[in-house]
Amino acid sequence: MNRQSNAFKTLYAVVAIAAIALAVSCSKSAAGPDPLSVAVFVPGVASGSPIYEMLVAGAEKAVAEIPGATVKVIEAGYDQSTWLDSLRDTVASGEFSIVVSSNPSLPELCAKLSPDYPSVRFIVADAYLPGNPAIHTILFNQMEQGFIVGYLAGLVTKDRNPDAAPVAGIVAAQHYPTLDRLIRPGFEAGLKAVDPEFKLEFREVGNWYDSAKASELASSLYGSGVEVILPIAGSGGQGVVASARENGASVVWFDGAGYALDPEAVIGCATIAQDRLVYERLKAALSGDTSLYGRADIVSARDGYVGFDPDGKGYAALPRSVRDALDAAIAGLKAGTPDFSMDTF
Repeated sequence: MNRQSNAFKTLYAVVAIAAIALAVSCSKSAAGPDPLSVAVFVPGVASGSPIYEMLVAGAEKAVAEIPGATVKVIEAGYDQSTWLDSLRDTVASGEFSIVVSSNPSLPELCAKLSPDYPSVRFIVADAYLPGNPAIHTILFNQMEQGFIVGYLAGLVTKDRNPDAAPVAGIVAAQHYPTLDRLIRPGFEAGLKAVDPEFKLEFREVGNWYDSAKASELASSLYGSGVEVILPIAGSGGQGVVASARENGASVVWFDGAGYALDPEAVIGCATIAQDRLVYERLKAALSGDTSLYGRADIVSARDGYVGFDPDGKGYAALPRSVRDALDAAIAGLKAGTPDFSMDTF
């Protein structure tokens, strides 16, 4: 009888402990994730991608300055079809109160998930979606970026081939709104500010990683007389740089850090201060600023978020007249001439 009694007591103790553990777990779940827990969701791979490296750096800096805050970097890889599931897994884990990311495609995915995870907030740079109370987006004025590298491409083309029909190229991963409505028109505006007769050749890779196909498309353009190409192709852009090297031609680069790919073939890099932007917005959110959510902001050269990196061997090798003309154009852009300002996208 005593043995039975002891067995029942032991069983009761086990059940009681399990019940307490379950209650604690449920209590934590009901309370929601730690308000200072951050996930950096990289829709790709951070290493080798300047824009995602800046995303991570800005988030880590903000977290380091907030006592008790934590951060985890989650890389979703290049297959865009898996991003929604990866993002769902991230928010469903219950670990994070804020998800920070950067990609024009991300706000739509965040909006699909936010009703099911009301305690999670999203901050997405390089994107635009107004009016969702769970999401804050910030778009760089990439028409200005496009103008800067377009103007440089135009100057270099005219300097090298003054008597030829002026033409430049874009090799892009795919069509998407920011490219079609901001980057490409800005690039064309820069070209035509140098010479209204400039023609733009556009080629599409079909994905963000196929450097072999990007190289093939670039080689075709260079072979037809194009002197300078702007790649907007993710890691595929490295194929354009390789083709420029092989053909003795040039590349202008978006989002900085292009000189490291080839210090001679890359003759200029438009920049965005993504690290600064992510740092500022995430730190504000971690400090309790809830007014960010629902807002879609646009930042520009006037604010210091869009600019140009002159510290490259390829740029330094350009004629002084070309560099002086670009300096003047950038100064004008910061002063509002031409005026690419916009309140919505």
